[in-house]
Amino acid sequence: MKKKWSLKNIIKEIVTTLLILFVLSMVVNYVRKPEINENIYSYELRDINNSKIDFKTYKGKPLVVHFWATWCPVCKLEAANIERLSKEYNVLTIAVNSGSDKELNSFMREDKLSYKVIDDKNGVLAQKFNIEVYPTTLIYNKEGELKFTEVGYSTTLGLKARLELIN
Repeated sequence: MKKKWSLKNIIKEIVTTLLILFVLSMVVNYVRKPEINENIYSYELRDINNSKIDFKTYKGKPLVVHFWATWCPVCKLEAANIERLSKEYNVLTIAVNSGSDKELNSFMREDKLSYKVIDDKNGVLAQKFNIEVYPTTLIYNKEGELKFTEVGYSTTLGLKARLELIN
């Protein structure tokens, strides 16, 4: 005998599937998480507009450091989430092997993005931080401790929730 699908059964199946996906994504995130021994606050760099960025000025507030690339389809998909997040939190992004400052500025204009971008032309910063998968998002608390590392796509809500947990 075939089972009839009720609204309750459909909702139960959707919730179960979402829960399984969430748990699987957490496992994948844990496995792909880079081992980071670098102190982000020791860096003083320039963004794609040649403005000085001294990471020490972000100590005392949560900080999101987002490694991405223009050639990465998932990064492009996630860009709007990072843009929304940058309106409320301190967000610094590092574009890896993505062209010149001029090309990155053009990319940002085309996609109507305004977050701060540091050009990691040769992937030196990514290498120092052991970043091998893009996008990778590092979330530091106000004491400067790395609290979360997100590998792959992250939703705006997921990133905000992590920031609220460390506030």
